[in-house]
Amino acid sequence: MIISKRLEHYEKLMRLDKPIGILLLLWPTLWGLWIAAGGMPNWAIVWIFVLGTILMRSAGCVINDYADKNIDPYVERTKWRPLAIGVVSTKEALLLAAGLSFCAFLLILNLNRLTIALSVCALFLAASYPFTKRFFVIPQAYLGIAFSFGIPMAFAAQTNELPIIVWLLMTANLFWVIAYDTEYAMVDKIDDIKIGIKTSAITFGRFDVAGIMLCHIIFIGIMVGVGQLQKLGVFYYLGLGVVFGLIMYQYYLIRNREPARCFKAFLHNNWVGATVFTGIALDYFINTTF
Repeated sequence: MIISKRLEHYEKLMRLDKPIGILLLLWPTLWGLWIAAGGMPNWAIVWIFVLGTILMRSAGCVINDYADKNIDPYVERTKWRPLAIGVVSTKEALLLAAGLSFCAFLLILNLNRLTIALSVCALFLAASYPFTKRFFVIPQAYLGIAFSFGIPMAFAAQTNELPIIVWLLMTANLFWVIAYDTEYAMVDKIDDIKIGIKTSAITFGRFDVAGIMLCHIIFIGIMVGVGQLQKLGVFYYLGLGVVFGLIMYQYYLIRNREPARCFKAFLHNNWVGATVFTGIALDYFINTTF
């Protein structure tokens, strides 16, 4: 196989052609970096975290497809993935995941010991999450922890401390992840029931839409508390107001449980994360400038 075609298969395996996962992982990390630094983060650290997020999300996708290589062929949305159709071998996938993780670790070595220690935990969570779908009734909660680990790492890198605000941000992000990944799971719900995969969309049953909206509301509520503790101002709360409107639009999309519209709602969460970050960054910028 020619090199360009092989690289194309690797790109699809890492989901670089579908960057939504990178963005959903990156936004909470940026929230943490900006809050930890009072709106003035070290730009070298910012770039380390941006590149590290891309590398680790890519590695996570490879590990996920390795774990699901015998499942993906039976799911309509995933049956054409590189490992599912055999154009990439399992050995190649494992080597690729190891290489990506190693590169991410090299980036983290430039930071302090606390950040390095947390990165080991983050790697374990990323590597183990794909296997939780076999026995956890809400694997989205485990994913929520994994997708929140950029927050303590951001605080550790900026301040070498883990104040209470870290755990509030992580909890808020945990509920947000459960909400949007349940929307994602609703797309594959019929196939997942057939093959015996466990997801929150299945566990919530007929309360799936209500569960998603409850998680979104808890997310916003905790973020209001974060604003109070950090003494953030009007621009932050305006951002949360916009987020509430975005979430109401997601309800409109998912209320009839149509797979295509549920997937659209999942993708729409990029705007939720971006809006929260814009509110945080703008509020700090206005306060420090004026």
